[in-house]
Amino acid sequence: MLMMRVHVFRIAAALLLSAALFGGQTAAARENTALLLQIDSAIGPASADYIVSGIASAESGGYGLLIIEMDTPGGLDSAMRDIIKAILGSAVPVVTYVSPGGSRAASAGTYIIYASHVAAMHPVSNLGAATPVQIGGAPSMPDLPDQQDESAKQDSTEGDTEAAEKPAPKTAPMDSMKAKMVNDAVAYIKGLAKQRGRNAEWAEQAVREAVSLTADEALELNVIDVVAANLADLLGAIDGREVEVNGETRVLQTAGMDIELLEPDWRTRLLLIITDPSVAYLLMLVGIYGLLLEGYNPGALVPGVIGGICLLLALFAFQVLPVNYAGLALMLLGVALMIAEGFVPSFGILGIGGLAAFVFGSIILMDSDVPGYSISIGLIAGVATVAGMLVLGLIYMLMRARSRPVVSGREGMIGHTAEALEDFDQRGSVLLDGERWTAESQSGPVVKGQLLQVAAINGLVVQVRKSDDR
Repeated sequence: MLMMRVHVFRIAAALLLSAALFGGQTAAARENTALLLQIDSAIGPASADYIVSGIASAESGGYGLLIIEMDTPGGLDSAMRDIIKAILGSAVPVVTYVSPGGSRAASAGTYIIYASHVAAMHPVSNLGAATPVQIGGAPSMPDLPDQQDESAKQDSTEGDTEAAEKPAPKTAPMDSMKAKMVNDAVAYIKGLAKQRGRNAEWAEQAVREAVSLTADEALELNVIDVVAANLADLLGAIDGREVEVNGETRVLQTAGMDIELLEPDWRTRLLLIITDPSVAYLLMLVGIYGLLLEGYNPGALVPGVIGGICLLLALFAFQVLPVNYAGLALMLLGVALMIAEGFVPSFGILGIGGLAAFVFGSIILMDSDVPGYSISIGLIAGVATVAGMLVLGLIYMLMRARSRPVVSGREGMIGHTAEALEDFDQRGSVLLDGERWTAESQSGPVVKGQLLQVAAINGLVVQVRKSDDR
C-alpha cells in the first residue's frame, strides 16, 4: 500500500514537472512570435472589437509583438478611441503597418498610426486627411458677406480705433460646433504625437487642413518610423528599436520572428456582416415587409418571426452606424404611402409619391461624409425598381378589379341560375346557391325543376325569369 502511494506521488510529480516545462517552452516560443491582426475596411464597432480582443489575446498568450496590418478609409470616432485606448494600455508593443497594394490609413487610421508604439507604411501607401466630420449635421453657414464688406469699409474710413470698437461679424452656431470638434481632435492627436515622439505640427495640419502624405514624406517628416516592403522587412527594420510600453523602455527583438495570424471570431464576423450599411438596409426592408405580411395574414408566423428578427438586427446596426434619421423617416413614410395605395383610390399618386420618398430616404439614410459608410447606389436602384414594379402591378390589378362584375354579396347573385322547387304562377320557392328563396316569376307559370335566371332582388324576394327570356 505504501509502495503504491509512493508510485502515485512520483507520477504526479513527473506530470507537474512536464507541465511546467511545456508551459515554459510555450511561453518562450510565443515571445518570439508576432500576433497579426488585419483590417481592410472602415473603422467601426466590429473592427474595434476585433483589435481590442486581439490585444487582450496577445497579452494573455505571451506574444512578443502585435502587428496591425491596416487599410482603412477612416470610420467612427467612438470605435477609433476604443482601439487607441487598448493600444495605449497594451503590455505588448503594437506595430501598425499600412499594408501593401496602394493601401491607406486615412482619417481614423491616422490617429491609430500616431498611437502605436511603432508606425510603419508600405512604400506605395498614404495617410492623413484626419479632419473630423459631424454625423447628420447641417452645413455650416459662412459669415454674411454684407456684414464683412461693411466692416471692411468702415475700417478703411474710420481708422483702427473706431474699427476696434465695432462688434465682430456674427457666425452661425454650426461654426462653433465644428470648431469644438476640430479643436478636440487636434488636442487628441497632438497628445498622441507627444507621447510617441512624432511630428505634432503635421498632425495638427492633418486635422485642420485635411492634408495627406506618402510613405516617404511621412518618414521624412517624422510622422512614421519605418517604410517596409513587407512584413519580413518590417520585422528586420524595427529589430533593436527602443519603445516605451506602459512607462517601461523595452528593446524589440524581432529579427526572425514568426508571424501568427489571428482570424476574427464568429462574433466579430457577425458584427462585420450586420453593420455593413447595405446589409443593415436590407435587414430593415425584410423586417418591415415581414411584419406587414404577418399583419395581412395573422397566424402565418413565418413572416412575422423572420421580420421581427431582421428588424431587431437592423435597429442594432443603426444604433452603431452613422444613420441620418431624416432619411430613415422618409423611407418609412415611403413604405406607408405605397401600402396605402392598395386601400385608397388615389390612382397611383400615393404609390408614386411613396416610391419617391423611399428612394430619397435610401440615398440619405447613411451619412455619406463618414468614410466607408454608404449604401451602394446600385442596390438602392435595384430595390426601388422592384418596389416600383410592385406598385405598378398593384395599380394594374386595382384597375382591372374596378371593371369586373361584382361576384359577391346580393349584387353578385344577379344572373345566377335558380331551380324551381314547386309549380307556381306568380310566387313560389326556388333553390339558389344552395339556399331556399322566395321567388316571383316575371315570365309566366313555372313548373317544378325548371331552371330560372335571377333578374333582380327585392329584399328577401328574388325576381326570376325563364333562362331563354331576355
